[in-house]
Amino acid sequence: MTVARLNRKMSDSANNSPRRQWCALIASGLLVAAAALQWPAVAAPPSHAAPAVDAPGVLQATDRQRQVARMTTRFVERFHYGRQTIDDRMSEQILNNYLQALDGNRQYFLESDIAYFSRYRHSLDDVLETGDVEPVFDIFRLYRLRAQQHLAFAISQLDKQPDFTIDEDFRFDREKAPWIATPQDMQDNWRRRVKNDAVSLLMADKTWPEAAGILHKRYERVLKRINDLDSDEVFETFMNAFARTLDPHSSYLSPRQSEEYRIQMSLSYQGIGASLQLDDDIVKILNIIPGGPAAIDGRLKASDRITGVGQGTSGEMVDVVGWQLDDVVQLIRGPQGTTVRLQILPANAPPGSQEQVLSLVRDKVKLEEQAARSEVREIKRDGRTIKVGIITVPSFYQDFDARSRGDEDYVSTTRDVRRLLEQLNKQGIEGLVMDLRGNGGGHLTEATGLTGLFIDTGPVVQLRDTSGRVEVLPDPVPSVAYAGPLVVLVDRFSASASEIFTAAIQDYHRGIVIGQQTFGKGTVQNLYPLDQYARRQTEPGLGQLTLTIGKFYRVTGGSTQNKGVVPDIALPSGVDPDEVGENSREGALPWDQINATRFRAAGPLDSAIAYLTQHEVERMQSDPDVHYLLADIEAVAELRSQKTVTLNLKKRLDERERQKKEQLARENARRTAEGLTAVESLDKIKPEELPDVLLKQATQVLSDYVALDQAGKALARNNVVH
Repeated sequence: MTVARLNRKMSDSANNSPRRQWCALIASGLLVAAAALQWPAVAAPPSHAAPAVDAPGVLQATDRQRQVARMTTRFVERFHYGRQTIDDRMSEQILNNYLQALDGNRQYFLESDIAYFSRYRHSLDDVLETGDVEPVFDIFRLYRLRAQQHLAFAISQLDKQPDFTIDEDFRFDREKAPWIATPQDMQDNWRRRVKNDAVSLLMADKTWPEAAGILHKRYERVLKRINDLDSDEVFETFMNAFARTLDPHSSYLSPRQSEEYRIQMSLSYQGIGASLQLDDDIVKILNIIPGGPAAIDGRLKASDRITGVGQGTSGEMVDVVGWQLDDVVQLIRGPQGTTVRLQILPANAPPGSQEQVLSLVRDKVKLEEQAARSEVREIKRDGRTIKVGIITVPSFYQDFDARSRGDEDYVSTTRDVRRLLEQLNKQGIEGLVMDLRGNGGGHLTEATGLTGLFIDTGPVVQLRDTSGRVEVLPDPVPSVAYAGPLVVLVDRFSASASEIFTAAIQDYHRGIVIGQQTFGKGTVQNLYPLDQYARRQTEPGLGQLTLTIGKFYRVTGGSTQNKGVVPDIALPSGVDPDEVGENSREGALPWDQINATRFRAAGPLDSAIAYLTQHEVERMQSDPDVHYLLADIEAVAELRSQKTVTLNLKKRLDERERQKKEQLARENARRTAEGLTAVESLDKIKPEELPDVLLKQATQVLSDYVALDQAGKALARNNVVH
């Protein structure tokens, strides 16, 4: 589409439209009357009146934003690995991503609003090329108007207690639902949402007046957050919608966000060691950082939702639903050694579940807590004891500063694991489990170095850049530190450097991979501070761009991107691969392959894998821990499939009680089968008391592998003798 055609289309169809006029009124700082929008009028009741907020400021594009849009387009076309064409097809996806970022749960925009936005469906590519980003703000202004209307209506619903005995449902997951068609249907959806929010609070032992007060403040906060969004924040949201059409790991940070990130990294204040993101008014745990307080504590998990934050051991628990992400982060951060309490809804908790409160002591992410660690277990097998070693590697770390100073004793994954292997070999282990569950990656050099501890010599991974040039990264370690039977245990959260190591072990036939299919993050990113690349700047501070510039490939030629590493022996998992993993993310680059590089693998393990798989299947059928895990997985899957929840308070309470009883019954059945004492409540069980089912299975597979390996060696010796 040409710029002239874009301008003509916008002039003909946009400037004279009623919706364009509505948005112009909003841009002038005036709130549009509900009646003017064919919107059923809502009288503000005296006790829960609509909030007295200042009219939001006029949002307009700046020259700096126009320059950033043009520069980003050129950078993407030149440097991004995918080499996508920025055209009308991409424009459609950019629009979809932008609407998803603004209204991911489809609770603000009407179907008619989406029809109105269709005028931009094939023009956002031109917006980026020319820097004329006015359509970005046109869309946002209507979003802000809808938020004002719906939240004012929600607050009005708090003036009268709903009837919680009526049998009606609320669809809490609308991400893939049709856009709501009429204002009347939208009001009914918001009425049900308010009622559902109230039911959740009543189930947490709040009275109706208390619940109404909490929700009033919550909805006011959401409205204030939306009204307070400035031009840079809106532009950043759009630019990240564009970046997500390229791949999930490309992004844009505005000048202010870039500076805040830099400042936060230099502050003496500490947090809990978790990355957070805002997801439909609720702050969610994106991932847990190895070595941080949350990782050490072990209770907080990815996708858990934070609904409250309290200071110290007894400070007031502040409801943070609807808060800005930065404000929640500021509440969580604080002086090192102080306590912060988090009120959370676990990721797998059913609707209406009681929130949990976790106390964590703020601290730095400690390198020593990320360090690899080992243990030895003795496994009974056919009347004998097999001694196996376990090395857990939380991340691929390296003390880069110490190494740069020339410190010969700098800490790194490869060095630590070599030392642990020496200790385990002295203890006489007959087999080894490398536990990489939850290991999200780290230093590439540590992935190649760790691989070198287990193979003689050869390439470890291939790296292809945007130009198509392929670099082969070799094993940098001259000697093998462990040559015995090896099992690598992975899960869906094993990513990046973990996948490079695991893939190499699998391709060299050096060991057997068990667990779940890994994450599938096989790309390389580079950071571009745009100020350094601008020939001239309309305004200072252009922000920074992160682009994917390369892809990892196995020595056999297949990429780890999207597909990850498929285990030789699969173990059950409660993680839904359609929700977690690269292939679940919009815009993920596809799997592909290049030519294999030359390497020398050991003999194939196909027959050994078939034998071990058969034994593992038989073993799991009689293991009560596995039965308990499978029952839990089935229960969680059933909850995940639910899109609606009843608004009948008694039925919700009964359902929660039923789920608690079923979970307690499963746990006590497991305990009885293992000769343990039954418990009266799940609260009596400490997290460390629960069995690590997957690690137990890994050691059992390894002991079978050791026995098989020793039998094979004995047979070979007999053949030589005869």
